[in-house]
Amino acid sequence: MSEVFSNKAENNGRRLQNQAAASDVLEGFYNHLLNGTLLAGQVSSRFNFAEARRTGKPLHKVWQATEMPAHDFADEVARFFGLPRVGLADLMSAPALTDRFSQRFLRESSIFPHAVGDGGARLVVADPTDAAAVRAAEIVFGGSLELAVASFEDIATVLAARLDDKAGDSDGGDAAQARVDDDVESLRDLASGAPVVRAVNDLLERAIELRATDIHIEPFQSGLIVRMRVDGLLRTVQTPARTPPQAIISRVKILAGLNIAERRLPQDGAARQTIGGGEVDIRVATMPTQYGEAAVLRLLPKDRGLLDIGKLGMASADEAKITRLLQLPHGMIVITGPTGSGKTTTLATMLSILNDVSRKILTIEDPVEYQIHGINQSQVKPAIGLTFATALRSFLRHDPDVIMVGEVRDAETAHIAIHAALTGHLVLTTLHTETAASAIPRLLDLGVEGFLLASTLRGVIAQRLIRILCDRCKRPRRLEAADLAADPRYAALGFKVGETLHEPAGCDRCGGSGYRGRNGVFEIVELNEEIRGLIGKHANSGEIEGAALRNGMTTMLDDAVAKCRAGITSPAEALRVVALR
Repeated sequence: MSEVFSNKAENNGRRLQNQAAASDVLEGFYNHLLNGTLLAGQVSSRFNFAEARRTGKPLHKVWQATEMPAHDFADEVARFFGLPRVGLADLMSAPALTDRFSQRFLRESSIFPHAVGDGGARLVVADPTDAAAVRAAEIVFGGSLELAVASFEDIATVLAARLDDKAGDSDGGDAAQARVDDDVESLRDLASGAPVVRAVNDLLERAIELRATDIHIEPFQSGLIVRMRVDGLLRTVQTPARTPPQAIISRVKILAGLNIAERRLPQDGAARQTIGGGEVDIRVATMPTQYGEAAVLRLLPKDRGLLDIGKLGMASADEAKITRLLQLPHGMIVITGPTGSGKTTTLATMLSILNDVSRKILTIEDPVEYQIHGINQSQVKPAIGLTFATALRSFLRHDPDVIMVGEVRDAETAHIAIHAALTGHLVLTTLHTETAASAIPRLLDLGVEGFLLASTLRGVIAQRLIRILCDRCKRPRRLEAADLAADPRYAALGFKVGETLHEPAGCDRCGGSGYRGRNGVFEIVELNEEIRGLIGKHANSGEIEGAALRNGMTTMLDDAVAKCRAGITSPAEALRVVALR
């Protein structure tokens, strides 16, 4: 391809992209206009550079602010950037090379590629500072392009004429399909180019460095925004520069094996990548939004090494309760909490404790996040009828000792899980409730008979994830009377004057947040005769919690306060995660 593009064109393209990368190129061009005779003193107070950069298409906004005729503005652009100027007549007679691009991309970028000389190509642009559009065209053609300047109006005119003529040359259905195919192929070419591949790889490597669990790629009117969830909270990171947003999303969809031509419906997929020397499973979900497709990438490193009960952050008393529950031959153990509270990690840890050659363990999950050797793990596939309920029915014919159900979502799954526990299996599952005690009324609401629940349920574990103070920068603070007076919640948590707590400070190691890593806070309800009697009476969660407290339960709030006193976390973090009761 190097034979097609002249040395002059290559130098021209490089110079222009370097210009576009300079932070002052737009101001320089604007000052060029103001210093001339066309604009002197007319619009200097009417153009906001920061707003132009934020909303995109800055040179187009300069033109709108100047109110210059389109051809005069194009003359000044060509003069300032040292590029050839092309008129409408030349554009209309030039052999178009638009087949490899989507109509939307050409119109939004205001570019018109056409053939020149002996098989060469030239890219006519209205905005030479749009380096992303120039680079995308170079990727499609496989080399640097000779550049020229035309007005925004002339490019819009020639695109309307050429693209409409092309559509009229074929039958309606065939033309529409051809345009879709062209669009898809252009996106595929763009997404497979080295700059886009490198940009997505950089995002993944940055996420692993930050210990992020999710990457959120979101298109807005102002452009693409990328955020990463670190220790449970989202933080904005730098967006890949000079990379079209649709190319980033298309690259993610290609990695996950999704259909890049489908942009109207949500899609789910998965990928496995080697990042930072380790393998990472990536779950991808896309969603159409007002300004394009958004994507969320869930990162699941295979070597997380968290399957040790000592790493969950349980108090010794709670750890002893878990050990007792897992020694039971049958029954049901439920873990509750909202999405992202660490239920799956706790379940996987419990399974790793139970995992030995004397037990057959089957799981049905959505998705399989931890792969544990020696355990038969399955993933739900509703599209083909493999749900939690259908998998559970099949499990009972495979002679398991332990069954793990990722989540009880409906009455059917609840009934089958209860009957599995009743017939001699140890069943582990999760449920979405606020507290451990409220899991019991929830199961009753799902239609489980009270006498069955009382005879099969062995324990309920509720949990949240709380951020751990960074060991390098946390600082002690002795509580004074003024502190308790200023924030009554300290007294509500049981803190007293003279106690020493720790607060976040922020350093390079923790990224300035003051926290690094997370631990769980737990409360565990072990069923006894009093609680079983309350189940038969369909008691509310408050009565059940009272009985559990009398039986020695430590609430999540008590666990969080203990971690504050131990210097593991801060009172502010405890109050953020756990509600006062």
